[in-house]
Amino acid sequence: QVQLVESGGGSVQAGGSLRLSCAASGNTYSTNLMGWFRQAPGKEREGVAAIYTRGDLTYFADSVKGRFTISQDNAKKTVYLQMNSLKPEDAAMYYCAARAGMGWVSAPLSRYVYNYWGQGTQVTVSS
Repeated sequence: QVQLVESGGGSVQAGGSLRLSCAASGNTYSTNLMGWFRQAPGKEREGVAAIYTRGDLTYFADSVKGRFTISQDNAKKTVYLQMNSLKPEDAAMYYCAARAGMGWVSAPLSRYVYNYWGQGTQVTVSS
């Protein structure tokens, strides 16, 4: 099992920045893909960014490219999502996720490839 705890959410004005953190614990050596997802009220959960923890390959949704970055600190078993130039449409509950297994997937931003989820952290962006 892998436990994930997100932090760093909050309220910002449009154009502002936030950095989300996802601390992993438990059987983390069994995972190699970490992702960030978000879900706004009435909408489906969508993939925002993902990173292969053993290769540093990263992926981003088109809606956040150039504004968001994903990074990791292996020693701390923590993945970060740096969000810049935030827009009101970025407001959502943000979730961290981890995929069990060492293989590669064709859709790293698909929620269906992930096995473990955190509880989420709320991001609010005012215009």
